[in-house]
Amino acid sequence: MIESHHTLDPEATLDTPRPPVRAEVDPARRRVFTAFSMGTLLVGLLVSGLTSSFLDFSYNSNLLYIGPLLAIGFLVAEQLTIDVDVKRVGWTISFTEIPLILGLLTAPFEVVLAANLLAGLGAQVGRRAATHVVYNAGVMCLEIAVPFAVATAVQRSLPQLAPEWFGPVLGTLTSPLISCAFALAALHVLGGAMRVSAAGRLSVRTLAVGLLNTSVGLIGYEVAKSTRWGWLLVALVAVAVVGLYRAYSGLLREQRDLEALSDVSLSVARSGQAAVRNPSEPEENTTSVSEWEPVAERIREQLNATRVVLRLRLDPRGEVSTLVAGEPLPEAARIAGPHALRDDPLLQLPGSHVRSFRTLEAPDEVRRALRMRGAYESLVVPLRGASQLLGAVEAHDRVSRWRGFGRADVRLLHTLASHLATAMDNRRLLARLRHDAYHDLLTGLLNRAGFREMAAEELRAGRTAVVLRVDLDLLTTVSEALGYTWGDRIVVAAGQRMLDELGPEVPLARLEANSFAVLLSDHTEEQAHAVGERLCEVIGESYPLDRLVVEAGGVAGYSSSAPSDAENENDIDTLLQHADVAVRAARNAKDVVRGYAPAMGQVFLRRFQLVTQFRQALDTGQVEVHYQPKVALPGRQVIGAEALVRWWHPEYGRLDPDEFVPVVEATGLVDALTSFVMERALIKVREWMDRDLRMSVAVNLSVRNLNDESFPDRVAEALLRHDVPPELLTFELTESSVMEEPERSMPVLRRLHALGVVLAVDDFGTGYSSLAYLRTLPVDEVKIDKSFVLGMGTDLSDMAVVRTIVELGHSLDLVVVAEGVEDDAARDQLVGMRCDIAQGYLISRPLPEDRFEAWLQARTVKARGPKSETVLTLVH
Repeated sequence: MIESHHTLDPEATLDTPRPPVRAEVDPARRRVFTAFSMGTLLVGLLVSGLTSSFLDFSYNSNLLYIGPLLAIGFLVAEQLTIDVDVKRVGWTISFTEIPLILGLLTAPFEVVLAANLLAGLGAQVGRRAATHVVYNAGVMCLEIAVPFAVATAVQRSLPQLAPEWFGPVLGTLTSPLISCAFALAALHVLGGAMRVSAAGRLSVRTLAVGLLNTSVGLIGYEVAKSTRWGWLLVALVAVAVVGLYRAYSGLLREQRDLEALSDVSLSVARSGQAAVRNPSEPEENTTSVSEWEPVAERIREQLNATRVVLRLRLDPRGEVSTLVAGEPLPEAARIAGPHALRDDPLLQLPGSHVRSFRTLEAPDEVRRALRMRGAYESLVVPLRGASQLLGAVEAHDRVSRWRGFGRADVRLLHTLASHLATAMDNRRLLARLRHDAYHDLLTGLLNRAGFREMAAEELRAGRTAVVLRVDLDLLTTVSEALGYTWGDRIVVAAGQRMLDELGPEVPLARLEANSFAVLLSDHTEEQAHAVGERLCEVIGESYPLDRLVVEAGGVAGYSSSAPSDAENENDIDTLLQHADVAVRAARNAKDVVRGYAPAMGQVFLRRFQLVTQFRQALDTGQVEVHYQPKVALPGRQVIGAEALVRWWHPEYGRLDPDEFVPVVEATGLVDALTSFVMERALIKVREWMDRDLRMSVAVNLSVRNLNDESFPDRVAEALLRHDVPPELLTFELTESSVMEEPERSMPVLRRLHALGVVLAVDDFGTGYSSLAYLRTLPVDEVKIDKSFVLGMGTDLSDMAVVRTIVELGHSLDLVVVAEGVEDDAARDQLVGMRCDIAQGYLISRPLPEDRFEAWLQARTVKARGPKSETVLTLVH
C-alpha cells in the first residue's frame, strides 16, 4: 500500500485501550479548533493568492482536457484510500502525489488547485464528512500552493544545475509534509497530541511514501512523454498498481475486521465484569443498555456507517432496549415492547443471516420503515441465542453513499452478530450461575454463601449488623407424614411470609432445611427481638395444603456484631453460630426468641470440645465402664450387671452421661462408643466364665445402632472372637429409638434376636407402651422406668402402673426388670408383685471394674446352682 495524503476527521476518537468510543470533543477545544480551522483556511487562501500572483498563467487549448483529467486523477486518488485511526484523528491515506506531480509538470497553478479542491471537497461531501470542510479546504490550498512555489523557486535558482523534473519533485514532497504537520497541530488542539518521537517517525514514513508516489508519477510521465505507446505501458503499470492496492487493501480490511471482532469481544467481556451485581439483586438485573455503547460505536466505525442501532432484549419480560451510535435516530423509530422485533417489517428476519435493504429496491413496508429511520440503505441481522431471539443490529448508510455496503461489510456484520449473540448467551448463563451460587433453588432466597457476602459487605461498611436466625418447627413430622414435597411447600410459604413481612430491602436467606437467617442493619437488640417475635408469629400461622391444614411453630435467636467485627469477615460465621446457639437455648427454655449471651458460647465451646476429644478419650483411658449389679427376685442371686459408661475429663472432671452421650450420638461417634462398651463387657463376661460364673452384661444401644444394617454382623463377630454365648449379652433399647424409624430398626432387631442375644426394652412405660407394641417387638425383657418404681411408696397410681407392667410382661412371657430400687419397701413390693429382677442403689451404685469385683467378694456368697455352676447370692 502507498501512503501519502492525510485528511483530518476530528469527529473520530480513540479511547485507550481499544475499542474506540465516539465521544463529543470538549466544547472549549472545539471552539479552539474552529478558530484553528479558520486560520488554516486564511493562510491557505493567502499563500494561494501570493503563489498565483508570483506565477505566470498561460492558457492553451490542452488545458481543456488536462484540467478534467487532473480532477479525475485527484478524485480517483481520493477514492483509493485507507482509513487509519490515530488517537482523535482519522488519517486518510491516498495517491494524491501522483496527480500532483503530473500537474506540476503539465498545468498552471490555478488549474491544479481547482482540480484538487473540486476532487477533494467533492469526495468529502460524498463521504458525508463535510463538517470540517473549512480546515480541509485550507490544507488543500497549501498542499498545492507550496509545492508550486517550491518547484518554481528551485527551477529559477538552479536553471542549469538541475534537471527539469527536480523542482517539481521537491515541491511534490512538501505536500504530504504540510498535511502531516497541520494534522499533528490539529491533533494537539483537540487534546490528543502525539509524542515527538512518534510524530517524527510518522513524518519520515510520510516523506518516504510520498517519494515513492512521486517517483511513480514522474516515471509514468517520462515514459508516456518520450516513448511511443508509452501511455499504454503507463496504463498497464497503473492497472498493476491498482490491483496491488486492492489486494493489500483487502488484507488490511481483514486485519481491521479481526481487530474489530477482538475489540467487540473485549468490550463485552469488560462490560460483563463490570456487571457483577450484589447477591441480593434478582437474576434478571444482569446488564444495562449503556454497557453496550462501546460495542455499537465500534461496529459503526468498522462498517463506516452513519448510524448503528442495537435493539437488545435485556429485560426478562421481553422489553426491547434501543441503543444508537452515530447520527440520532428519529423518535418514531425507537420501537419498544415485547413484540417490537416481531412487528417491525425491517426486523422480521427468519434465520440468522444479514439482510440488505435499499429504498429504491425494497417493498413498500420496508421502504416506509427505512424512511421512518431516515435511512437510504440498511444492513439488518438478528441476534439469535440458543433458545430465543435476543435482539437485532441495524447499520444505516455508509459514509460514502455512492459506494454503499459491500460483501465484506455483510460478512463482518454476520460474524459480529454471531459473536454478540454468543456473548449475550454466555452473559445470561454466567448470570444464572452466579444467581444459583448465591440463592436457594427451592425458595429463591439467598443461600448461606449469598448471606455471608451480604453480611460481609455490611461489616466492611462499618455498620452494626444483627443476624437473626429463625427455625420453622414441626417440619420433620410433616415431611414424614405427608412427604417431602408437602414439607417443601411449607418452607416456600414460610419464606414468602417472612419476605412479605420484612420487605425486599432486608436480606433474607434460607440456610438449610427449615432454618432461615435475616440480616438487620443498624438495629438494636430490642428491635431485633421484636422482629424475631413478629416473624415467629407470622410463620406460626397455620398452612392450608389443599384439604389439609398444617400447624407449625417458630423459634428465633439473634446475635449482634461489634464495630471491630468489620476487620474480620470470619465473624460472619461467628454471628451465625451464635444465633444458632441462641435458637437452641430458646428451644430448650421453651422461649420464642432468645438473644445470644457469652455463657451460651461457653456451653457451645464445651460441647464442641467434647465432640472433638471423645475419640482421643477412648484411646487414652479417660472413658471407663462401670457396672451396676442386677439381682433376681426373690432369691437375690446376682445374675449380671448393666454396663454404664463414665468419662473423667482432664479439664472438666467427671462428666455425667446425660451431658456427653447425646453429643456423641448427634455427631455419629456412637458406634465407636457402643463398640467400646460391648468389647469391655464381653471381656468381663469371658473372665467370669473362666471363674465358673455365668453372669450376663447389658449394653445400651442407640438409635444409630438400630439403623446400621452391619451392626448384627459386628456383634456376631465379637461373640465369636471372645467365645461368649449370645444369651449372656443383653442389649437395652428405648421405645423411642425403635419407633423413630421402625422400618429400618425392626430388621436389625430381628437379626440380633436370631443371634440369641437378649433384647430388653428400657424405660418401659414412658413411650409408645402398649400390648400391640410389645407383641410386634422381638424382645425378651422389659425394664420398668425408675420414675414409677421410685414413686410406688407415695403414689398409688405409680404402684398400679408397675403392677400392670409386671402382669403384662408375664402374660407375654417376658422377663420384667425394675430399675431404681432404693429401699427395702420397694424391693418387698416388687417381690409381692412377682417382679423377676431388681436393680438400683439399694443393691449397689454403678461401680468401676475393680470395685465391682470387690463388691462381689464382700456382698455375695458362692453356692452351687441347679446345673452345678457357681451362683453368687447377695447377703443381707
